[in-house]
Amino acid sequence: MTILTRRRLLAGATATLASGALAGCGLPRSGPNRSEIFAGSVLREGDSFILVVDDRVNAIAGVTPALAFSQGFAGAGVLGSDTINPGDVLSITVFENVDDGLLVPTGQNATILDEVQVDGSGFIFVPYAGRIRAGGNTPETIRRLIAERLGDQTPDPQVQVARIAGDGSTVSVVGGVGAQGVYPIERPTRTLSAMIARAGGIAIEPDIAQVTLVRGSHRGTIWFEDLFQNPAADVALRGGDRIFVEEDSRSFTALGATGAQSLVPFESQTISAIEAIAQVGGLSTTSADPTGVFVFRNEPEAIARALTGIPDLVGTQRVVYVLDLTRPNGMFYARDFAIRDEDTVYVTEAPFVQFDKLISAITGTLATVDTAASIGSG
Repeated sequence: MTILTRRRLLAGATATLASGALAGCGLPRSGPNRSEIFAGSVLREGDSFILVVDDRVNAIAGVTPALAFSQGFAGAGVLGSDTINPGDVLSITVFENVDDGLLVPTGQNATILDEVQVDGSGFIFVPYAGRIRAGGNTPETIRRLIAERLGDQTPDPQVQVARIAGDGSTVSVVGGVGAQGVYPIERPTRTLSAMIARAGGIAIEPDIAQVTLVRGSHRGTIWFEDLFQNPAADVALRGGDRIFVEEDSRSFTALGATGAQSLVPFESQTISAIEAIAQVGGLSTTSADPTGVFVFRNEPEAIARALTGIPDLVGTQRVVYVLDLTRPNGMFYARDFAIRDEDTVYVTEAPFVQFDKLISAITGTLATVDTAASIGSG
């Protein structure tokens, strides 16, 4: 191969790679660059709102959904140590201080009404006392009600009430606890935190543990730590309650010029943009552009209106937050920016990275051409 032919091949390879690079294609990269992201703005050809993060944006967008019990849970009073339920079977013993009593046979001082079942409406029937409300009451309350009714007909009757069948008031505890199971509501375990302790305590990381209480068709969830920081969150239990202890299921996605590209679970109740970047190994020191840290998020209508100042926005809006870590206070803005569930954190490559790739590709191509030329001339 002649020198002229070699020069033509070299010039052709250089021109082809250079034109490909200028066109923004042909070379591998981790994702869109800053210009391409900004091209997606509603002010240009896209449908996203591009917002540079500052104190105002942080104040509006830094809303973290709170977990708390509704008033129906928080307002429930603490139960007694034992509560009778429909379907339970009771044993009632009546003592009378007269020879010819209402219920006690002659020559005896007591009579036992065995296997008295609480009906579906929560009532029992006791001779001479009539229908007594048993469901929802403690054995002590039932004892007092029977004694009052019989007291009108026999002097100072003494009554004992005990459950002989039935589960009583129980709750089920499942998930990340030391010992899953069904537990009775007793005097030491009448509140949520006490029942979790009775089940062996939390068996997962407390910082990301969530406690869900299900009562009938109602459900409420709180952070485990709130049980101790907020006494009002330690609600009273009811028979049939179900308690679920689970790890936080929130996550965000990290992409681009970071130490790792993956789906990242939350490791605490709140995560800032700086913490999110740190969790994936920080910015790549060889390729990341610190002026191009982006957070992609779908914002609800109310927050989008407040951010953009556009009052007639309807529905969820696509928002891209820009974090320039080189700006004055840029690190503080990133530290105060709260990452939310399903966010995408993306870091663009520095401009020189594509140039380096271009040079490497050209250099490699020139070496290949030169080798081919040497073979051809040999």
